[in-house]
Amino acid sequence: MGKLNVKINGKEFDAEEGSTILDVARANGIHIPTLCYHPQLSIHGGCRICMVEVKGLPKPVTSCTTPITKDMDVQTDTPVVIRQRETVLELLLSDHPLECPICDSAGQCKLQDLTHEYGIKENRFNGEKRNVPVEEVNPFIRRDYQRCIQCGRCTRVCDEVRGIGAIQFAKRGFNTKVSTAGDKVLDCIFCGSCIQQCPVGALTDKPSKFKYRPWETKQVETTCGYCGVGCSLTLHVKKNEIVRVTSREDGTLNKGNLCVKGRYGYEFVHSDKRLTKPLIRKNGVLTPSSWEEALSYTARKFKEIKQRYGPDSLGGFSSAKCTNEENYLFQKFIRVNFETNNLDHCARL
Repeated sequence: MGKLNVKINGKEFDAEEGSTILDVARANGIHIPTLCYHPQLSIHGGCRICMVEVKGLPKPVTSCTTPITKDMDVQTDTPVVIRQRETVLELLLSDHPLECPICDSAGQCKLQDLTHEYGIKENRFNGEKRNVPVEEVNPFIRRDYQRCIQCGRCTRVCDEVRGIGAIQFAKRGFNTKVSTAGDKVLDCIFCGSCIQQCPVGALTDKPSKFKYRPWETKQVETTCGYCGVGCSLTLHVKKNEIVRVTSREDGTLNKGNLCVKGRYGYEFVHSDKRLTKPLIRKNGVLTPSSWEEALSYTARKFKEIKQRYGPDSLGGFSSAKCTNEENYLFQKFIRVNFETNNLDHCARL
């Protein structure tokens, strides 16, 4: 594909043919607000917040769905466009619970950000509101579809990225909602990708409920140690305690996606049951010991077993929480000292 010349807000840019207006704007640092758009997902064009005016067209168009054409002239912030965005926000807020002080997404809610950006103080649309019960029966995901803006990001990431398809749109018109097949209780792999995609507070993490506000936490980048993939993790830490785990979507191996262990298996870090020193069973009771005593005891027992039953009576089982270098040394140790090839690794299971 070749290059096309496009003008946005009076500035000219060369862009790849096949790009959308939104693609070109974002590539050149021009802000166009979105709610239903995400670069990992198929184009939906449902929220209508990304409307722009194009010279020669009779009415504004959605920038996320409109491909660029040669010498296209786009305006992103005309009075008509701003008025349309304000109307869209008013319509969304007319059926949205105004409970930001107790919403776990406060401070990281795109609807809240846009309401502030466009100064929506009053709402002209008053009428019946949806009444959808909150679902909290599973241990990880809180589903409050009173807050849902029906952007479809959760359904698309579940289907297109994770390949699960556990949730989808159901019913029609005013009664449209995100639901499971047969409107049953959510039963999925609980990867939490739908939560990370949700731009509002319709889907939130149950384990971190009421534990933090975004501005109270420090973000720490690390690598997940549950298996050998090495997914990127962002730990949200408050007062030296992990209160939530997410993952960066830019340039990482997993592109923001995690499994249930990576996203929710962090509470062991602060468990009072974690071992802090070696234990040796003496007279049937596990007794704290020094590292020197524990290593000497273990080496002696290994030697006794090998001499009595042979090398293949021993084996080694390694951990994904170790580095590649540590796992290499471990297998070398087993093969050289135990003289056996009985080796396995938890990442294979």
